Amino acid sequence: MKKKVTGNVKGRILKPNKGKMLSISTSGSEPIGRGNKPMKVSEDPRFAQAVQNYEAGLKALQAHKYDKARAFFEKVMTGPSPELADRASVHLNTCNQQMNRVSTSFKTAEEQFDYAVSLMNMGDYVTARENLDALTKKSPKLDFIWYGMAALNCLTGRYPEAISNLGEAIRLNPANRYQARNDSDFKNLADDPRFTELLYPDTSAGAPIEPEKWRY
Repeated sequence: MKKKVTGNVKGRILKPNKGKMLSISTSGSEPIGRGNKPMKVSEDPRFAQAVQNYEAGLKALQAHKYDKARAFFEKVMTGPSPELADRASVHLNTCNQQMNRVSTSFKTAEEQFDYAVSLMNMGDYVTARENLDALTKKSPKLDFIWYGMAALNCLTGRYPEAISNLGEAIRLNPANRYQARNDSDFKNLADDPRFTELLYPDTSAGAPIEPEKWRY
């Protein structure tokens, strides 16, 4: 999706911190016990539980379920393995940063929208949707939010929702009709008659619609 235009505000494109994913194999033995001595998971139930919590935390983190991941990593921190605790602390910090960013760092809807766009550009559609969903509830009268949601739904194959969202964006700001005509994010809708009708309405009964100027 191309960088949106939202008034005179130049949004910051935020890059989410990504903790380095470290996986642990629980089969056989592995040199992650105390010191360099290999430790079998079966030798210590508390260590086995710590490994399970660590791996569950990684899965939750990769799914962007930061609150759930944080709970698992906190349990690892109190476990018997210093090495696992060290690794968990890195991921725990990532969870805290992500949760704080989503809840407190956006001063305006434009900033959060720019963050969602950056996530879309990186292919992180799950987190982008979370932010756009929140924006549609907080600021439903901002046309560019609906336009962004339309682009996201089109990119993820949700075509009926994309058309509905784009229709709302055009209703709020007719200039979105002309923007969408040249937006490659909507290329999968090019042959859809509903999309064509939305972008090229029949104006024969009246004067042609003049596009509004985009605000830079």
